[in-house]
Amino acid sequence: MSIYAERRAKLFDWMKRENVFLAIFEDTEGRRDPSIRWLSGHPGDALMALTIDNHSMLIPWDKNLAIFMSDAEIIIPYSEFERNSLKAIRGVADYFQLPFGSRAEIPPQTPYPLFLRYVEALSDYDVICHEEGGIHAEITALRAVKDPTEIGIYRRLSDITNELIELLEKMVHERVITTELDAALFIEAQCREYGCEGTGFETLAAGPTRSFGIHAFPAYTAEAFATQGLSILDFGVKWQGYTSDVTLTFAHPPLSRTQTRMLTLTEKAYNLALNMVGNNVPVRSIAAEVDRFFANAKKAMPHGLGHGIGLEAHEAPAIRNHADNDWVLKPGMIFTLEPGLYDPAHGGCRLENDILLTETGVETLTKARIIRL
Repeated sequence: MSIYAERRAKLFDWMKRENVFLAIFEDTEGRRDPSIRWLSGHPGDALMALTIDNHSMLIPWDKNLAIFMSDAEIIIPYSEFERNSLKAIRGVADYFQLPFGSRAEIPPQTPYPLFLRYVEALSDYDVICHEEGGIHAEITALRAVKDPTEIGIYRRLSDITNELIELLEKMVHERVITTELDAALFIEAQCREYGCEGTGFETLAAGPTRSFGIHAFPAYTAEAFATQGLSILDFGVKWQGYTSDVTLTFAHPPLSRTQTRMLTLTEKAYNLALNMVGNNVPVRSIAAEVDRFFANAKKAMPHGLGHGIGLEAHEAPAIRNHADNDWVLKPGMIFTLEPGLYDPAHGGCRLENDILLTETGVETLTKARIIRL
């Protein structure tokens, strides 16, 4: 059984427990869902259907790509349904001869007008669209805990990321990289040299005049980078669909007392969080402790402490101090820890690494750091 078949089998079991006869996944413009890649290996632009009796159908825009890259029981190109999602879903129901009145779950991101059209197209079925819960919540929980195949991908992905970190530091020291543009384009080109699919998200490169923002806008410019003060470089590279996510801070002297203190506090907050990571630890408790640490220093971090990573740069679990955050850490989870501080006059700093929780402890996969020039 392939890893994709194993993943689908977990959802088939869920469907039987919940009496859901048909589940639909959609990865299209405006409604992206990488779960289809998790379930089949297909990189995107497709519909996918699972049935309660252990069948799967992939409906790709590009049939040739699907045959080459995907693992699905049945592949029928979107063009066979006149490139119409409603006709495609109706066709799936007819193909598998679903019982009259049976439950069919569609994606939660479906807009209400489209939901009504689904109800009309599947008038002889009970169409379900969960805002919370349902099969899409189940797959979110499954994707949050990486399987051995995914962990293997992350080990290679982290090696590439770490090599890039070393190269970036070297090239900044040698003044080969002198602008935000230099840094961003170097990462883009170099990661492809390593065989990556590209960057996992748009690289954020902010020199001393722009590092005061959590996420600089625009993401990078032709301004100076790693000159006097604090510069932030936030990037990730994508390998077999999965992305890393790290942030380096380059600190170029002379630094003000405020800047030096910001760096020290950020490093201490990072180590505090890392030392709290463990099996069954509520993520909110870690984020709350970091918030208290900064508050005692009369500082405040204006963003969450971290987040899960995988086929998306931000996925479960969210590591933040919110009352409704009830995630707890489990072996197999891969997530970021990224404390940071920002000041309009002195710039910003952030330290972010990718962390794997295993059965035996904590493994820091990446080697991002504050680089003092």
